[in-house]
Amino acid sequence: MSAATRLRRLDEERQIIVVERGEHVSFANCGLPYHVSGTIASRDSLLLQTPAALAQRFRLDVRVHTEAVAIDRAARTITLRDVATGTETSQRFDTLVLSPGATPNTPAALAGDARVHTLRDVADLDRIMESLAATVEDAPLQNAVVLGGGYIGVELAENLVARGLSVTIVQRGPQLLSPLDAEMAAPFADHVVESGVALRLGVEVTAGDAESLTLSDGSVLPADLVFSAIGVRPASGLAAESGLALGPHGGILVDELHRTSDPAIFAVGDVAEKTDAATGEPRLLPLAGLANRHGRAVADTIAGLGSSLPATPSPRALGTAIVGFRGLTAASTGWNERELRAQGRPVRVMHSHPLSHAGYYPGAQMLSIKLIVDPASDRILGAQAVGRDGVDKRIDVIATAMSAGLSASALADLELAYAPQYGSAKDPVNLLGYLNRNRAAGTDATLQWHELEAALDSGAFLLDVRAPGQLAEGLIPGATHIPVEQLRERHHELPAGRIVVHCRVGQGAHTAARLLRNLGHDVVNLDGGYLTWRDAQRAHAIRDNSPVSTPTPEGATR
Repeated sequence: MSAATRLRRLDEERQIIVVERGEHVSFANCGLPYHVSGTIASRDSLLLQTPAALAQRFRLDVRVHTEAVAIDRAARTITLRDVATGTETSQRFDTLVLSPGATPNTPAALAGDARVHTLRDVADLDRIMESLAATVEDAPLQNAVVLGGGYIGVELAENLVARGLSVTIVQRGPQLLSPLDAEMAAPFADHVVESGVALRLGVEVTAGDAESLTLSDGSVLPADLVFSAIGVRPASGLAAESGLALGPHGGILVDELHRTSDPAIFAVGDVAEKTDAATGEPRLLPLAGLANRHGRAVADTIAGLGSSLPATPSPRALGTAIVGFRGLTAASTGWNERELRAQGRPVRVMHSHPLSHAGYYPGAQMLSIKLIVDPASDRILGAQAVGRDGVDKRIDVIATAMSAGLSASALADLELAYAPQYGSAKDPVNLLGYLNRNRAAGTDATLQWHELEAALDSGAFLLDVRAPGQLAEGLIPGATHIPVEQLRERHHELPAGRIVVHCRVGQGAHTAARLLRNLGHDVVNLDGGYLTWRDAQRAHAIRDNSPVSTPTPEGATR
């Protein structure tokens, strides 16, 4: 609909036909989970336009309950089938835009199970609401199982909990929210569990009966309702049958103007593969913002065909996304460290834990932010953030910087709005720029949490420079504690050789590292401090469904 309405605004004379297999042509799909809980009370508020309204305002020929079943590229015709009657007709086209979206995946073990729901459109939502209103022997449905721990799965779980159901998330992978790295996802997973959701990681459904599901580890879950949110696959069958080229991930292959291998046919939305901003390779990114923008871009290109107006390529895709769960927010843009290292790419990584606004102003909340940079070019490759306040604007600023081609060091110089209730004079985004400049200049050598064990095995000395009152949070095993304020007088107590220094978040350790280096010591800073290390340990414990323990303050070496 973005393509159709934009094209009408650009061209009043063109005949524009919209074909939709279902009933609804313009609805707020991202708002669907929030009607499940009643947060969005009215279903009708999710319906943005009707065929009649679109015809009246935009003179669009909108044909619902009509399926496109074949494309004759040579004749420039498309075969349409009336869903109700099965009657087929042939429609000629000059230009064709394909936007059939994607098809939800469901486990093979649950094929045909009436309890299993997906959530992609209003019809899916209606079926879910009918099931939630149903009773079994006069008792309300109580146990819901959500398959998949991605954005949709988390949103469904949040709204099912708000509705009063007992909810379990089953995730085949080792963590929630796979776009995040493990140490960033762990606090979010803890919050989900603390909110009453049971979390099962590293397992999948192998069988089901009328009342339960059996998992791959042999455990059995009660399940009145099952929601499949294990991803989607591009609905590219029609394109493939017509001979259009597909990309490596099964979506329709398009160029920078969203043209398919046939110049008269375009493809946008979840069915089309996007060009990734970091790698330049095709990638599937089923995101609403990209779909809307690309639909508009296609209309601009079509309106300019045959004219002297230059077509404008769409920017490469970052994959910026955000999700919330009962007050906690997680967001990401670009690639994560895990994926980049798997590709063999060198990375420079920074973790920080700043406050959402000035600490002296009431209500400041701690953020966890991660920035990933190409060490050779200083190009930003990705970022992640988790927190209760200010996550969205920090990720949006970084995504904007990435789109503009700004370097990671340039983040330090961004002039961002500041008042105590909104931020700090040195915004968390600025601080990332400062951290990166120090790393790039070699003035702050760092070690990542997953590199610490190897460093200690090689003989490094672990130094904890936190304030004494901060030790109650826990200790990294083997650390010796000397507060940063005492280092000048006590640095002679430190052994020769490499010293790994850490504080709570990294800032105090940076001061300590600079001091000790100036006094002749070989020092490296544990990036992100104790909090990042702790979150990484929590990630392992959550994955293994086992409690994590860290030494008590009594075990510290003074």
